[in-house]
Amino acid sequence: MYKIVIANRNYSSWSLRVWLFLTESTIPFEEIRIPMFTASWQTEIARYSPGGRVPVLVDGDITVWDSSAIMEHVREQHSNAVGWPESVRARAHARSVSAEMHSGFLAVRDELPQNLRARHQLDVNQLSASCQQQIARIDALWTDCRQQYGKAGKWLFGEFSIADIMFAPVALRFVTYSIAVSEHSQAFIEAVCGMKSVQHWIDAARVESESIPFIDDLVPSRDSPLVLG
Repeated sequence: MYKIVIANRNYSSWSLRVWLFLTESTIPFEEIRIPMFTASWQTEIARYSPGGRVPVLVDGDITVWDSSAIMEHVREQHSNAVGWPESVRARAHARSVSAEMHSGFLAVRDELPQNLRARHQLDVNQLSASCQQQIARIDALWTDCRQQYGKAGKWLFGEFSIADIMFAPVALRFVTYSIAVSEHSQAFIEAVCGMKSVQHWIDAARVESESIPFIDDLVPSRDSPLVLG
């Protein structure tokens, strides 16, 4: 059975992605949870991850780190796992926006860190110009996907895919910080929030005992030890 190493559910967006991928793929796994920014955090995670970050997948004597690599590894062994859209055009589009999420939107990650227990009525004008531009790009991206493929289902490309997994934590961030988006994007956010698996993750996050003050207090990224995620 696979093992996945995750951090705090409340704060770790990349942990959520891999957990959601395995859960929605109905693939059994065990969890190893290591809370972030505790005295033993770096020592504990170093036992599993040469990169010192989560998530990590342990498959027997194979260790895979990075969420995209984990999903690729699992899909090679489980053809029925959550995948990409069927059509060549939609698949290319989905891979492109997923890669854009994986490598980009750094200001959003900095200034709107995942915090599932919190609710902020945030004025977007208080955010950096880069963050505002990236929010607008995400909104436009979601809207474009839904306009092109929405007739096939409620997800970005109609049927649920890896693209939805990549953007699910962003949708939850927008809920946390009350980010206004288009009607099409709001429909995607509501679809994410309505997933039983997502609700299960959020419920578990609510009862976690750890608190990370510099995230809870929205300390500017230049003054915090937060690793982008």
